[in-house]
Amino acid sequence: MPYFIDLGAGPAEEDCAQLGQSPDFDTLNRLEIAVYKSALIARYGPPPPGCRLAGLSNAHDFGRYVELVLHIENELDEAVADYATRVEEGLATWREAGFTAPVEYNGETPSIVHADPADAVISALLITRPGLNGVFPIPDFAVLHGNLTQAYPAEAAVAQARLAEAADA
Repeated sequence: MPYFIDLGAGPAEEDCAQLGQSPDFDTLNRLEIAVYKSALIARYGPPPPGCRLAGLSNAHDFGRYVELVLHIENELDEAVADYATRVEEGLATWREAGFTAPVEYNGETPSIVHADPADAVISALLITRPGLNGVFPIPDFAVLHGNLTQAYPAEAAVAQARLAEAADA
């Protein structure tokens, strides 16, 4: 029987849009969910067949909000059970996945850093890239960069093109 695990709206120790308080809540909430999904994929890899990461809309007295969930279709599959166990912990910070926050909350008006989730992925690919010698400055970056490259080949190509442009400048 299918079920889901609630993963929240973003990393546990990070600020996020607040229903009924944040201006343009729907836009910020959906952006943060999309980027959180990518950050979890960076950390834990893409979900195996039998489960998927997706937003789930919920009703509240102040309106609707979305949280990220892991939909599980086949809990008997060992790969699905292992992935669910790992991803259920979520993230404490964006940095754990090589990401910067898509939205900054400094004062009353939130500031969008990455308006497009693809830009957040490209940024994470650039942050976690290997040095010119092919060695990752932080060994964990190899996992993050590899998972993002596998899951987001188009964004990886853009990141590579930007690096090539910078090298030619």
